[in-house]
Amino acid sequence: MKAFLILEDGTVFTGTSIGSQREIISEIVFNTSMTGYLEVLTDPSYAGQAVVMTYPLIGNYGICHEDKESLKPWPDGYIVRELSRLPSNFRSEDTIQNFLEENDIPGISGIDTRALTKILREKGTMNGMITTNEDYDLDKIIPALKEYKPEGVVKKVTCKEPSVLKGEGYKVALMDFGAKNNIARSLNERGCDVTIYPAFTPAEEILASKPDGIMLSNGPGDPKECVSIIEELKKLYESDVPIFAICLGHQLMALATGADTHKMKYGHRGGNHPVKDLKSGKVYISSQNHGYVVDSETIHPDIAEVGFVNVNDQTVEGLRYKNKNIFTVQFHPEACPGPQDSALLFHEFIDMMGGKKNA
Repeated sequence: MKAFLILEDGTVFTGTSIGSQREIISEIVFNTSMTGYLEVLTDPSYAGQAVVMTYPLIGNYGICHEDKESLKPWPDGYIVRELSRLPSNFRSEDTIQNFLEENDIPGISGIDTRALTKILREKGTMNGMITTNEDYDLDKIIPALKEYKPEGVVKKVTCKEPSVLKGEGYKVALMDFGAKNNIARSLNERGCDVTIYPAFTPAEEILASKPDGIMLSNGPGDPKECVSIIEELKKLYESDVPIFAICLGHQLMALATGADTHKMKYGHRGGNHPVKDLKSGKVYISSQNHGYVVDSETIHPDIAEVGFVNVNDQTVEGLRYKNKNIFTVQFHPEACPGPQDSALLFHEFIDMMGGKKNA
């Protein structure tokens, strides 16, 4: 069946419908990863967005449910050049087509994703519609596309009640703003006892559990929308409990301490982004997924300093806070399928909590 991707600038791509035939409007973003399409699909940070995969063949190693980063996929839609119908992998349990259908995710294949990505790079991220309706009316669709804005997405993706990954080491409170499974797993594998809390849990409840450290997770959407969460993070900042934050958590802590954020032209999404650790001088290849960034000029020099920068565009990739046991990163040290260059940051967090302990 024919499907159409309509962008808010009036550009139309014609391809083949994959997954659900449901019509959607969403923010169209691109990801440059060559592998890890299941992890991308199940990353809660993509709530409110439709994902373009720039690698031309997607689905060739099938679906292995063990690799999911959450219980379900979160993107509104999925856009690929070619969808593999016959996966070849000893771990494969299903095809990506079935996975999209079962989870009611609409998509489109057979379009020039290179051309689409160039448009998004040159004009910036824009909204779009995926539809199978051949009688679409651009005069009605384009105003609706321009009005769309992802809202309430953290509330949509966060867990509903606390859960625990038992460990014998440090007690870590993980704030779930849309946490990927591998964050809790990475802590637990290093011996930590991890309690995962819903995003809107009051700071008093977190501190009452007497954690040795607090982890702030990744998540979707505009960080400035999370007004009530930012107020709770101000209290956690004052608590002197060691804090490590990733992605959205990094942005929220910056906002809680007086810095500002802004939306990027097209963001960083993929598994090959170089970041420089200004403390050691080392450059890590990192996995990233964000459309917002902390403004370097708004960081108060008495509160924090830039700890990591993006080698490509010099944007802020992490902060080290002064007179506090807090550091935050924009990229993903827990990345699956990788790269694993910056996984050592979890050990830095453990050192911050007091060093090796039953790990």
